[in-house]
Amino acid sequence: MKKRIGITLITLMLFSLAGCAGEDPSVVKAYEVTDAELAGEYWDNDELVTMYPYYEMSDGTWQADDQTYLYRLEITGRMGGAKKDSTFVFLSNIEDISFEQAWKASGFSSNMDDYFKAEDAKFVAMK
Repeated sequence: MKKRIGITLITLMLFSLAGCAGEDPSVVKAYEVTDAELAGEYWDNDELVTMYPYYEMSDGTWQADDQTYLYRLEITGRMGGAKKDSTFVFLSNIEDISFEQAWKASGFSSNMDDYFKAEDAKFVAMK
């Protein structure tokens, strides 16, 4: 009897997994571009200013421009003689991005070699 119940439970679990496998992930939360009129206020209040729209997906991934990323990284540090820390948000398929890489790739570098390929990482917000 225990064997039959065990086989039935395993079969049910396999069917439920098979049913979920074909579903596309859905949007859990959308991050829209911060309105230009609010950007200064957000900056002053140390809130994230979203520069590029992106989406948190139901399968735990992130999307922007039909590109899927595994990670959303908030990278914080202090640039040169700045008075306060800066935070750069990247959607990324790279697990770890240094602060130096982040500030350069967020638009502060004139060297194109400092920027990520779209499939590797995308800068989306900062504070």
